[in-house]
Amino acid sequence: MDALERDLLLKIADLHGVPEGAYNLRENGKSAGRRSTENIVISPRKDGKSGIDIFIKPNTKNESVHIPVIISEAGYGETVYNDFYVGEGSDVLIIAGCGIHSCGKASSRHDGVHTFHVEQNAKVKYVERHYGEGDGEAKRVMNPETVVYLADGAYMEMETTQIKGVDDTHRVTRATLGEKSHITIREKIYTNGTQRASTDFSVDLNGKDSGADVVSRSVAAEQSKQSFRSAMNGNAACRGHTECDAIIMDEASVTAAPCLSANDVNAELVHEAAIGKIAGEQLIKLMTLGLSEKEAEEQIIKGFLH
Repeated sequence: MDALERDLLLKIADLHGVPEGAYNLRENGKSAGRRSTENIVISPRKDGKSGIDIFIKPNTKNESVHIPVIISEAGYGETVYNDFYVGEGSDVLIIAGCGIHSCGKASSRHDGVHTFHVEQNAKVKYVERHYGEGDGEAKRVMNPETVVYLADGAYMEMETTQIKGVDDTHRVTRATLGEKSHITIREKIYTNGTQRASTDFSVDLNGKDSGADVVSRSVAAEQSKQSFRSAMNGNAACRGHTECDAIIMDEASVTAAPCLSANDVNAELVHEAAIGKIAGEQLIKLMTLGLSEKEAEEQIIKGFLH
């Protein structure tokens, strides 16, 4: 990798080089390195689709998988399918993400479909970051789709972040939960310029005592547009919470549409949505400490999306 590609890798995966443990590095549609371990096996798909299958053996503990994607070729576009099979009783960290550097007029695109099959009593922490950079009219487009199947007693924590520089994105997450399973989702998005971002969550709480906690925090600046949609379906005795909290600036627009559907008398579902500008007293307080208005705004946004 050249210096530009190494910098992208650092931004999306905090990697200065080859990671420890299992990994698959993808660069402009080709493998840039792959390693399996005794407990985690990464192999090419056998159905003809582009992507990989990741098999994690039962009771695998304290191991990680890195699967970052880098696109530095102008005009390149791809759709990648990665499936994860997490064995019973495992507890693992999975770090994904995509970085695009695109200049000129030719836009670049990455669509990633990640499907998780998490077996009984397994735990997964999934971290995904998206980042774009470059000059000219070229657009950087990313459309991540995450599909999650949690067996009884399984737990998944998702942290998804759109750092900056993504011109157009449609983010889809679908989760189906079994008995006593739980999912926690934390999404952070920042848009500016004329960027567009839409988020679509759907959670089916099918198992007794299952639970979901979905929170999206976003900042829309300049002329950017964002939309947030969440559907939480309580099909058993369960608990669910969905929340959208957005800061709107300049001439931007944000739409939030949380939806709850209780199909069991013991389903307990809550939704929250808040959209507003930065409070004037917050700016004044920071400006009295010597910050300019722009610096004060930056500090408030940084804290909000932390």
